[in-house]
Amino acid sequence: MVALNDFAARLGIPAGSINKLAGYARRCIDDYDMIDEGETVAVGLSGGKDSLSLLCALAELREYHPKRFRIHALTVHMGFEGVDFTPVHRLCEELDVPYTLRKTQFGRIIFGNGDKKSQCSICAKMRRGALHDMLGELGIKKIALGHHFDDAVETFLLSLLYEGRINCFQPVTYMDRADVTQIRPLLYVKEDALAAFAALAALPVVPNPCPLNGASKREEAKRLLKTLEMSYPDIKDKIFRAMQRYPLEGWGI
Repeated sequence: MVALNDFAARLGIPAGSINKLAGYARRCIDDYDMIDEGETVAVGLSGGKDSLSLLCALAELREYHPKRFRIHALTVHMGFEGVDFTPVHRLCEELDVPYTLRKTQFGRIIFGNGDKKSQCSICAKMRRGALHDMLGELGIKKIALGHHFDDAVETFLLSLLYEGRINCFQPVTYMDRADVTQIRPLLYVKEDALAAFAALAALPVVPNPCPLNGASKREEAKRLLKTLEMSYPDIKDKIFRAMQRYPLEGWGI
């Protein structure tokens, strides 16, 4: 097993930056009892900065967490032309993490559908279904996703604005139909910290080829929060703490 600090040293990355990221992930994992002794945890790798940072954090945490666990990285290739996950595969090899990539034509299927309002939800369902199929084939029951602090706050705001309810995804979610548990170990990490880590580590980020990238409802929530932060600099921290204090279902610690 390759020690991540050795990997960091070879790339000239301060070990402390990786340890800090893994520390935040460990606190979240322990607060919400996300990992059990001896299990294999899949890591959903989209190729973005968040999921690649999650991979690095779990690879580091695997070395010393009191509950021993294994990790296995999974990618659903959407079929967009020119998207190459070879550098991601090399990173997994460097970290001694098994990697499975499933090629699909989901991009062509989804964006051949003229109903733009449903494209995001269709995409999410198809990717989730493919991941669940892969998990079933590998006999893995748990998957870690790269949702972070900002994702949680934005999702809360989107639910309030567009659904008229107080809601957010949960840190730990059991999907009974697939018999799969989803965990989100990066909920204590802010997006700018992940961006800084990904840049420092020169992670092989795969550009997002989605035609709707930057034009979603989530981008509207990001812009609204930035506007609110001009008057209320700590608004995201307050929203996040309120979610835990309320608490929303699954958020109490």
